Amino acid sequence: MPASETAPFNGLFAAVPTPVHHDGRVNLAAFERAVDVVLTAGVDGVCVGGATGEYPHFETADRLAIIARAAGQVPSGGLLVAVGAPSLRLVRELGDAAGRAGARALLLPMPNFFRYAQDDLRAYCAEASRALAAPCLLYDLPEFTNALAAPTALSLLAEEPFIVGIKDSSGRPENLALFTAPEQRRAWTLLVGDDRLLHRGLLAGWNGGISGIAAMWPELLVRLRRSFREHRHDETARLQGLVDEIAARLARLPVPWGIRAGLAARGIDPGPMPLPVSCDRQRELREFQAWFVDWLGRGL
Repeated sequence: MPASETAPFNGLFAAVPTPVHHDGRVNLAAFERAVDVVLTAGVDGVCVGGATGEYPHFETADRLAIIARAAGQVPSGGLLVAVGAPSLRLVRELGDAAGRAGARALLLPMPNFFRYAQDDLRAYCAEASRALAAPCLLYDLPEFTNALAAPTALSLLAEEPFIVGIKDSSGRPENLALFTAPEQRRAWTLLVGDDRLLHRGLLAGWNGGISGIAAMWPELLVRLRRSFREHRHDETARLQGLVDEIAARLARLPVPWGIRAGLAARGIDPGPMPLPVSCDRQRELREFQAWFVDWLGRGL
């Protein structure tokens, strides 16, 4: 089926971190346990290779190993793979591997480090999606990459046959209505990438979300989406309030250190941080873990 004819898909996908051994090698056994936790909780699928997975830290061989391991665990139709890389050659290598692994869609983040104009980003996304020749979701992640302006994203969605949706991690609430406006709406997959906007996105007609918080507390996000589908909007709003409180605590730490600490609180060792941790940060991480364990103990 051509990508342009791919039907939109709904769901809550957990963005899973990439655990490592203490020497920095990818810990595939711990990764497998992390995936088991979210699948057992009832998420619709898993996303690997994105910001929560800290993709800039890993060699291509490590990322290929993660894709292969995820493909062996995640049910058909439930695997999303982010393919951000510093060159189109590496983007294509990752995308080809994800396609062979049965990924439902590829997430295409904007280039990082160097700054580019919107026309540059438009040209990059067009060329990359055509080279991948697979269903691609734009991945707007302006906190870490070049920001993708909404008009640029909308033009790519309208014009490029392999670009079939977007994961919006911009945190811009105005985008929720903009992408679902009657004059804009097509058969796109729209996924919220900022957990704080999940309820508002669902109300606006978005298809679901890709959640970092779901990696450490999937039960909360699964219950939020279920309550929304059951039209229990007061309960959905209450659960969104819990998500917001977690997000506020996470924001005190570098991304995604708090999510890794939360994973450790559930008995899955994500390994050392990629950079040395100061004494103050070590204290903050311990405090976050203690707070999160207390939350887990109290349930929902």
